[in-house]
Order: sequence, then C-alpha cells, then structure tokens
Amino acid sequence: MPEPSHRRRLLVLAICCMSLLIVSLDNTALNVALPSMQRELHATTSGLQWTIDAYTLVLASLLMLAGSTADRIGRKKVFMSGLVIFCVGSLLCSLAPSLELLIAFRTVQAVGGSMLNPVAMSIITNTFTDARERARAIGVWGAVVGISMAAGPLVGGLLVESVGWRSIFWVNLPVGLAALLLTLRFVPESRAPRARRPDPVGQLLVIALFGSLTYAIIEAPDAGPGTVAPFGAVALAALLGLLGYEPRRAEPLIDLRFFRSAPFSGATVTAISAFAALGGFLFLSTLYLQNVRGLDALHAGLWMLPMAAPTFLCAPLSGRLVGSRGPRLPLLVAGAAMTASGVLFAAFEAETSNLTLFTGYVLFGIGFGFVNAPITNAAVSGMPRAQAGVAAAVASTSRQLGQTLGVAVVGAVLAAGVGSAPYRDTFVAAARPGWWILAGCGLAVLVLGWASSGRWARRTAERTAGALESADLRDAVGAAAGR
Repeated sequence: MPEPSHRRRLLVLAICCMSLLIVSLDNTALNVALPSMQRELHATTSGLQWTIDAYTLVLASLLMLAGSTADRIGRKKVFMSGLVIFCVGSLLCSLAPSLELLIAFRTVQAVGGSMLNPVAMSIITNTFTDARERARAIGVWGAVVGISMAAGPLVGGLLVESVGWRSIFWVNLPVGLAALLLTLRFVPESRAPRARRPDPVGQLLVIALFGSLTYAIIEAPDAGPGTVAPFGAVALAALLGLLGYEPRRAEPLIDLRFFRSAPFSGATVTAISAFAALGGFLFLSTLYLQNVRGLDALHAGLWMLPMAAPTFLCAPLSGRLVGSRGPRLPLLVAGAAMTASGVLFAAFEAETSNLTLFTGYVLFGIGFGFVNAPITNAAVSGMPRAQAGVAAAVASTSRQLGQTLGVAVVGAVLAAGVGSAPYRDTFVAAARPGWWILAGCGLAVLVLGWASSGRWARRTAERTAGALESADLRDAVGAAAGR
C-alpha cells in the first residue's frame, strides 16, 4: 500500500481525534452534571461514583480485547463499529429513567468507546511512521484532551442550566455520525501482518480483576469490610491467575514481555497515577464547587477553566518536546506541577481562597497537559509496528483503570469522611486525605519520569523490541512451515 500523502495523514489524524473528543468530552461534561443528576435521580455518593466508573471500568476491561481484535480483523472496521455502538449508548443514556438504567446504558457506551481510542491510536501509529512526525501527531492527540477539558465543563454547564443533564449525551450524536462518514470515506484499512488468536480466559480474568477491585473500593464505606472482602479476594485471585496463565500462552491478551521495557512499564504506571489524579481531581472539584460553594453548573464549569486552559496549551508543547528532547523533561514538569497542586489543597486548604483555588487549578492543568504525550509515545514507540494495537490498548487501559481507581478511592475516602453530615459543613476536612492521595500520584509521575527515561531505560526498550520481533518472526516462519 503506498504511503498516504501529508494532507491525507492529517485528515486521518483529525478523524481519529474526533473519536477522542466525544469520549473525553462526555466524561468531563458529565462531571459538571453530577449534582443535578444526584438531585433528580436521588443518588448517593457511591451512585455518583458508579455513573463515572461503570463507563471507565468497562472501558478498561475491554480495551486490550478491542486493540488485539482490531489488529486481527481490521482497525477501520472495529473503529466504525465502535462509533455506532457509542452513539447508540449515548442516545440510551439521554433517555434513562433511573440511576440503575443510566449506569447500565453507560456500560453500552463503554463497549463502543473501547473500540475507539486504542484503535484510533493504532491507526495514527501506522499512518505516521516517522518518529518526529508521530510525536507531533501524538501531541495534537493530547491537545484534544485539553480541548475536551476546556469545552466539557462549559458545554456541560450550559446544557445542564438551559436544557438539563440529559442533553450532554446528545452532543455525541452529530460528532459521532460525522466521524463515521469521514472514516468510511478517508481512513484506509489496516491490520497486523499476522492475526492474533483470541484469549477468552485472559479477558475474563481482566474483567474479574478490575470489576471486583472497583466494587470493593466504592462500596467499602457503606457496606463495610466484611461485605466487600470476598470481592477483594476475587481480585487477588484474578491477578494471580493472570500472572500464571498469560506467560504460558503463545498469543496472550496481555503480553507480559512488554513490561521488560522500562519506558513501557513506566508509561503504564505513570498513566495509572496521572489519570487517577485526574479522576479524583474532577470528582472533588465538581462536588465542592456546586455542593459547598453553591455555584450552578455553568459557573462551576467556568471555574474549571484555569485547569482546562493550561492543559490545552501545554499538550502540543509537550508533544514537540517529546519529539525533540525525549519524554523526561515533560514528565518531570508534569510530576512537579501535579504534586504541587495536590499539596496546595491538602496542606493549605486551597479551596478556602479564590487565589489559592485558582493557583491549584492552574498547576494541575499544567501538569496534566504535559503528561499525556510522553505516556503515549513511550508506550508505542519502542514496540514493533505489528504490535501497535495491543501496546496502545495497554496504555489506554492504564489511563481508564487509573481514572476508575481515582474516582473509586477518592470518592470512598470522601464518603467515609463526610458520613451523614451535610457536605457544606464537613467537605474540606473530609477531602483532605483525598488531596494527599492526589499529591502522591503526582510524586509517582515525577519519580517514574526520571527513572524510565534514561539510557538504561532506552536499552531495555531496544532489547524488548528486538526480542518481540525475533519471536514474531519465528512464529511466522513456524506457521508458514506448518501450512
């Protein structure tokens, strides 16, 4: 297949970014709507957590399956299927008459979403083959997250105040339809040279691990340790099962050999830490601004701009720095800024002053803006192109798992601290442990950014890529000889 022209590559990038926009916009806009949903649907704090985590949990559980399936049967085909399912799920969410059905329809959305972002990243990786050009494309990809963070609270707040929270899901429909038609016309089909076999046992173990762990964390404050302990045991058993079963498969769902690469392992843990901080940050900020300060959804969205704008501005700068100087500097900036933001809230109660609240939001926005591009680049650049879908899916899974755990842990800490008292009276003190957790996530980004980006780390990536390519070549020769 001939190399697509520069203009065609940019068009493919734009189409892929449209899918990221609707997925990211949906989450950021929905955060602003949480208090309105809480009042209309009579939801508890754990109910609000599930409206977010039902989506991110299913997404995290299915991303690797979607990535490997796209490599096997065709990335364009899976991408278009994801757009259709995501739009249908969005329509159902807008019609949900109860909290339980809203959570169920959010899982439908997530099934479609799992076919979008990792597959889109795989399409980008195979379209932009030059390393520098790919780093810039990933920087644009990261800027779309910033756009969604900037537009999401404003769009969500405006829609909630003028039409109602259900209209947030309507935004996905025209964008999704446009992306579907453009994909059909302009995105070339691609797949891995050799199809990977499905791994149903590995998939079930991943679902059991993520689902049981999240349930145990969210429900612990209300149900008590004795009730959730069996779910913790299931999560531990599923983890041990994955570690024992996957290395014995020729084509596992999770190829544990990837983690021999220090940049890949560092990117995975960094993604979990950074997106846990994001999930917790948005959850705490939304509830504080509306339930404690008494702002309406639109003004709460405006207060989120000091965080969203730096994310939008810093993401493309981070992509250029990754392309010219490598991932270390952006990761160090990201870790330092996110840590400083968390400490400002945890130690100095930044919520209680407009100036410190503004400063904390700006610092977090800078940190999150710098973190996305080096994560993505480290995850895919050191891997063989034939494994691009799986590698991108692991990175995307780490993001969604991080956001799931961030909302679950911080929400559980908040619920335990608030108890039955009104939010307005106890929120700041109850949220303090959550802010310390977010500061710890930022510190993890800082330390991992330093440890996973030096010469030793690059050598482990080169050895891992070489070993994977050699193994794939041996498998392909063996398969050809057996025919």
